[in-house]
Amino acid sequence: MAAQAQVAPATVARNLAVDDLRAALAAGWRDFAAQPLYGLFFGAIFTGAGMFLYVALFSWGQPGWLVPAAAGFPLLAPFVAVGLYEVSRRREGGLPLSWGGVLGALRGRGDDQLLMMGGFVFVGFTFWIIVAHGIFAIFLAQSGIGSESLELFRTTAGMMMLVVGGIAGGIMALVFFAITVMSLPMLVDRDVDFLTAIIVSLAAVRSNRAVLIGWAVFIAVALFIAMLPAFLGLLVVLPVLGHATWHLYRRAVSPLPSAVP
Repeated sequence: MAAQAQVAPATVARNLAVDDLRAALAAGWRDFAAQPLYGLFFGAIFTGAGMFLYVALFSWGQPGWLVPAAAGFPLLAPFVAVGLYEVSRRREGGLPLSWGGVLGALRGRGDDQLLMMGGFVFVGFTFWIIVAHGIFAIFLAQSGIGSESLELFRTTAGMMMLVVGGIAGGIMALVFFAITVMSLPMLVDRDVDFLTAIIVSLAAVRSNRAVLIGWAVFIAVALFIAMLPAFLGLLVVLPVLGHATWHLYRRAVSPLPSAVP
């Protein structure tokens, strides 16, 4: 990509504060309120996937897998939010909004960088399912309790599995958060390769460790609460968080070239 050579290296802010998180959330809500159809569309994709997973696992007699599958949802959320980043980018730049332009952002900027990041995220989700399966087998293979009932989580083995799985899942989620929190918005915003975007994202987290880890915890808690009412809370929570992440990226990474349609 010839254009990449003309893009100045990104400078990462080192002074993010809790006020930046509040401002990003407020801006995210304004974006959602101004263009709710886009937010509801992407939120509905996530909500529909959660409902399908719920029905499918109960139909297959495997409701015990609902917990690790739901825990892996935050790994996929940043890529689902790519279209929301584009909505916020266009609103910020005063550019026209259209379904073609927003959905076209999912393809990236005429290269494979964003798709490669999407594949990376999907591999991460798959790896989490494999790890969860291993943890499940370690703690419950000899318990005599089948995965057909959620009652298994009330047993000693089940509770230990939740503790160990929660720690393992939290570590994986934090790693993926550090990799994607700035890189995906950056790939929507600039002509850079995905490795450069990942390096910038990791640098932003390293330079603002407390604030951005706090943001990661807030996202995890908000998504968990949103999934409780039959995943319906994701219709609003996911788009607001997606828009907010864009505005946090704009506060954390600079300078940026002028936005292009």
